[in-house]
Amino acid sequence: MGKIAFVFSGQGSQYSGMGKSLYEIGTAAKKLYDDAEEVRPGTMKQSFEGKDEELKITANTQPCMYLVELAAALMLNEKGIYADGVAGFSLGEIGALAYAESYSYLDGFKIVTSRGQFMNDASDPENAAMCAVLKLDSETVTKTAAEFDKLYAVNYNCPGQTVVSGLKSSMPAFEEKVKELGGRCIPLAVSGAFHSPFMSDAAEKFEAELANYAIATPKIPVYANLTAKPYGDEIAQTLKMQMQSPVKWQETIENMIADGFTDFIEVGPGKTLLGLIKKISKEVNVYSVENAETLLETVEAVKNNA
Repeated sequence: MGKIAFVFSGQGSQYSGMGKSLYEIGTAAKKLYDDAEEVRPGTMKQSFEGKDEELKITANTQPCMYLVELAAALMLNEKGIYADGVAGFSLGEIGALAYAESYSYLDGFKIVTSRGQFMNDASDPENAAMCAVLKLDSETVTKTAAEFDKLYAVNYNCPGQTVVSGLKSSMPAFEEKVKELGGRCIPLAVSGAFHSPFMSDAAEKFEAELANYAIATPKIPVYANLTAKPYGDEIAQTLKMQMQSPVKWQETIENMIADGFTDFIEVGPGKTLLGLIKKISKEVNVYSVENAETLLETVEAVKNNA
């Protein structure tokens, strides 16, 4: 076995009940949730019992997902499995940095709560939209999006899947153009044009908020969405730019593989990142941990492959 990576899930894979079984079985997970509850009362109820509509609100999604992601990572540690490096998709990067000890787990929770609120405030469902473009290469999608008013290619997920973000009124004509080119658009159930210039005001507020925290250089490599390379010392600036810039996920995974990572464990709800990684490389092992059951399955599988 080569190096193990934990990859922290992105927004959109949340569901009611996430994290509950981890909270019930793990010392570290329980402390994480209990500490967070003192800062943001009601977070556990939202995570464990919240309705889908409530959990889809960005200001709720991000703190709830941060907890289940970090809880899954800490429970892997309790079972003797540690990451040699980490990456997170969008909001997942906040948890990845916390795991790498750039700030405390509780500060990470405060940071992601602020991030979620700023992005929620900047959301404009009447005028902004996002869609995933399938079956076209990223260069074609990037070039095509640029032909339309305030549309941007923002998430380079894997071969044949690129997300476009921007002005809602530009989307119908863009979707027609994509269809002509042999591609397919899938609208995303989001309330804002994330990772685009539409988030510039939110990013400025986030940078100011980050100045309130002591942020250290990660103790293990954290691959940044912004650069697809490990973080250096400019953590606050990188996090600010990440909010309004494309997520280079495919390049990130390719760089991690080139750096010797062979086993990727998605920590957090769903298996979205696992699906993307499988499309990027058939040569690596992928696992997921989102609850007590998958924790035990993954621990056994990883140790058997060691």
